[in-house]
Amino acid sequence: MIPLPLSQNFINHVRTPENNDWVILSLLGCIFLYLFMMNIIEREANLKDFLLQKYFNANNNLASWIITSCVTTIAAALLISQYIPTVPQHIAELQMMGYHINKIGYTLAVIVLFYLTRSAFSFLFYQSIGDGRKWPVFYFTSTKFYFIQSFLLIMACIIHYYFPIDRSKIFTYYLLSFVFVFIFKIFFYLFHKNNILPEKWYYKILYICTLQIAPILLLWKLLFF
Repeated sequence: MIPLPLSQNFINHVRTPENNDWVILSLLGCIFLYLFMMNIIEREANLKDFLLQKYFNANNNLASWIITSCVTTIAAALLISQYIPTVPQHIAELQMMGYHINKIGYTLAVIVLFYLTRSAFSFLFYQSIGDGRKWPVFYFTSTKFYFIQSFLLIMACIIHYYFPIDRSKIFTYYLLSFVFVFIFKIFFYLFHKNNILPEKWYYKILYICTLQIAPILLLWKLLFF
């Protein structure tokens, strides 16, 4: 059982920034990216058409996947950075042009590394088992899931930064919501009509354990310990 970082020391580290203008600018940037994606990359597709489009009728799938991943990463970093206890000392001591990395920078860097590493290993996994043809269908399908998830993260950021909430108590609800979404994603991958996971059951289990569950545990360790 993974211990929750809800001790008094953890709560004392959480503080409300005096100026949240950078938050709304970041969220507006995310919305702009989605407007660009829907109007230019997806050729003025509406939300329903985008979510329900078929793989063989879709265009620019890789670009849409990259943009959706960027928005998800930024929104997740904005929210999670408010709860990490501290930046590891060996990271905090690093500086570039006189600037030290703060919590949001550290969180963003860790999440970017997490997504890049997992995507690279997922690609290698599909290629190594001879199922490389499924990789484009996989990231096309997962884009729809992360598109919805990113909007949930954006709404959570707005509530977190601009509404009077008890941030130490709502962390438990965030955690439970994450567990629910994660379990839903596993079933979404397993039973989606696009059949995006490997055909053989042991490859399915291998993928879920090594490229879904294990990376999340590592991400938790990097952020909260």
